[in-house]
Amino acid sequence: MINGTIFKEMIASGAANLSNHEEAINALNVFPVPDGDTGTNMSMTFNSGLDNVTSSGADDLSTVANALSKGLLMGARGNSGVILSQIFRGFYKSIQNQSEIDALALAKAYDNGAYVAYKAVMKPVEGTILTVIREAAYYTLAYANANPDATVLDVQHYMVEQAKESLDNTDELLPILKQAGVKDSGGTGLLKVLEGFEAALKGEPFTKAETKNEVKKDILAFENDDNEDGYGYCTEFILRLNPQNIDSFNEDKFRSRLGQLGNSIVVVHDEDIVKVHVHTLTPGDALNLGQRYGEFIKLKIENMSEQHDNIVKNASGETKEYGLIAVAAGDGLVQQFKDYRCDIVVSGGQTMNPSTQDFIEAINALNAKHIFILPNNSNIILAAQQAQSVLEDKDITVFETKTIPQGLSACLMFNPEADMTTNVEEMKNAIHHVRSGQITYAVKDTTIDDKVIKQGDFMGLFDKNIAVIADSAYNAAKQLIDLMIDPDESEVVTLILGEGASEDDGQRLADYIESTYDLEVDTVNGNQPVYSYILSVE
Repeated sequence: MINGTIFKEMIASGAANLSNHEEAINALNVFPVPDGDTGTNMSMTFNSGLDNVTSSGADDLSTVANALSKGLLMGARGNSGVILSQIFRGFYKSIQNQSEIDALALAKAYDNGAYVAYKAVMKPVEGTILTVIREAAYYTLAYANANPDATVLDVQHYMVEQAKESLDNTDELLPILKQAGVKDSGGTGLLKVLEGFEAALKGEPFTKAETKNEVKKDILAFENDDNEDGYGYCTEFILRLNPQNIDSFNEDKFRSRLGQLGNSIVVVHDEDIVKVHVHTLTPGDALNLGQRYGEFIKLKIENMSEQHDNIVKNASGETKEYGLIAVAAGDGLVQQFKDYRCDIVVSGGQTMNPSTQDFIEAINALNAKHIFILPNNSNIILAAQQAQSVLEDKDITVFETKTIPQGLSACLMFNPEADMTTNVEEMKNAIHHVRSGQITYAVKDTTIDDKVIKQGDFMGLFDKNIAVIADSAYNAAKQLIDLMIDPDESEVVTLILGEGASEDDGQRLADYIESTYDLEVDTVNGNQPVYSYILSVE
């Protein structure tokens, strides 16, 4: 039988096993772009559940399962994290009000978890975490029904074995997994949780390894203390040192230099990884300092002054007709969304997906009758929708913007004087009429759609496909623009320059477009990470 105490041990073991394999799961990313964060998202999600269980102080099974469900719900990041939260929401619903469960009840709980997870996704894709939980739960429930003498350990072991078998078959269901030579990353994360549960039932629970991943989560969750010279920017980044700097990097000197830029400083150095947290009025200087030593793995900048002002403004009691929330990374892009009437820009994007809790806090900071959310990334939409479902008393519309250009176009069509129906229709139309492209670099060798890609190549992404491979960001952008522009219909091209793009190259690209096509070109310094250029054609 499983009671509350045993289930807490299972949760802790599952969280540890998932955290210990975080980077390996990240590496299963199909596309060779620097955004493989499934392991990070799932680990942060499940640790949020564990933290909520621990802080609840609960010992009875139903309360522990409820605390896990709520913690996962609020901490869910990325599509796999949201689906994971829904699995254990269904798990809790199946065992609520029970003080202990037997083998059959455990199997039924997993089966209900699969059912709830599928209901939460509008268009389920097979060959993913959804397939793994559904198939494993289905066969495990059949096993439990056919073997009334089976123990909870027997059922958990069978669940793990079935999850492994289903995971091994994911590449047969999703051809793109087979091309990349990997199994589904979300399904792999789920398997690690299930293996952790089994280890705890055996009396051999996993414990968290003292790795760089553990420190990273502590930094990303660091409290936003006020900056001495004003609120400033909460600046966090994770740096991979260049090979020539690994042995010579001096943590104390680096911390001292950061001290000249701000306060609330945390620097943790582990082998070739450096994690940094600083509150500063000049985040660009902090990033420039970091970039002298290596390349950014993760990057997050939040305007604490803006957050404070919004909270104060909305606490005044004045109710606005509309409130707009967008997700973006890069100070230039953040300002662009602000200029387009966004009230709050949640920090995040391709390499750091905001959680359900992040959206809820942003929504609660707004005093508005109607709230519009622009996730601007396909891996963030589910978390925004989950926040929408939690705050049922608020009128929230989540636009399924999958790219930054879609979000900016929607903002441009927003009219604070128009009625709700008109705004929603106009903004949705704008989303569907913009073409989006991104230029980034390959982080590994692979072959996708018969395209041979080498680490360090620059790629042009168009409609989620790798459309261009080139030796430089500029050449990739030039080729991608030619593919995106329809000479008969296109009118405006917007070039959003990221961290890896110089203003000279941006001007060269704008000159090329204007000399080749009869249309308008607008250039924006977005300073976004990951993508040297974001391209918009309307």
